[in-house]
Amino acid sequence: MRFDFPTIMVLLVVVTGAIWMFDVLVLAPRRRLAMARSGAGAGTDRSKSEALPQPAPVPKIVEYARSFFPVFLIVLIVRSFVVEPFRIPSGSMMPTLEIGDFILVNKFSYGIRLPILDKKVISIGDPKRGDVMVFRYPEDPSTPFIKRVVGLPGDRIGYYDKVLYINGEPAMQERIGIYTGAGRGSNMIGASERIEHLASKEHTILIQPGYPSLPTEMVVPPGTYFVLGDNRDNSRDSRYWGTVPDKYLIGRAFLIWMNWDWGSGIAWKRIGEPIQ
Repeated sequence: MRFDFPTIMVLLVVVTGAIWMFDVLVLAPRRRLAMARSGAGAGTDRSKSEALPQPAPVPKIVEYARSFFPVFLIVLIVRSFVVEPFRIPSGSMMPTLEIGDFILVNKFSYGIRLPILDKKVISIGDPKRGDVMVFRYPEDPSTPFIKRVVGLPGDRIGYYDKVLYINGEPAMQERIGIYTGAGRGSNMIGASERIEHLASKEHTILIQPGYPSLPTEMVVPPGTYFVLGDNRDNSRDSRYWGTVPDKYLIGRAFLIWMNWDWGSGIAWKRIGEPIQ
């Protein structure tokens, strides 16, 4: 079992829910019974005391469970089935995503999956070519990765001389200038910034002339996806470790909701930017 955030949230929901349920089924009836007995005893001799019997106090742990259970449950439902935030720690998806971007991921784009088990229970859709996809790294499923989907099941993918080929056809590249980054992304200053066309979609990529290119050719196996980083010469992706099985999919990245880079502070213009 992975001991990650979803696992922690499930455990918190189970523990607080169990405490609350135990109070409802066991402790609360005992408190009511004790109060009833106290009232009956006082009724036999009203001269001893005119004070009404007071209910036994609710244990603090039960009060906390009542308060936090709904919060934990809502967070678990939202993060597991609706939307989940992630932070971009590296530059492998530059210039689309920069170091320090905080993004939102649609959790139901590729089907509803049970937390912890990652078992798909409702099939809604599949990754499309050009999607920016978050998934569990096949070599270490506890680590989330983010890359762009370029190859679908059955596609023949090639990568030669820094050009992507899909079923024998090159993905056209349009040079738009020299990249000028900031903060921790400044190490990519001078790279060639280009627009890459994938069918009806287009996105920007970075190419570093003079850097070695890893030749790749393969047919994408059924139920898996071939992914690349937009920072083509600084990304470990399907060229190195193979395709992503469907069981490791997390969701589709769709929005940048914050950017904070220790090297340059907040990039206000990136807040609210859709991910293409």
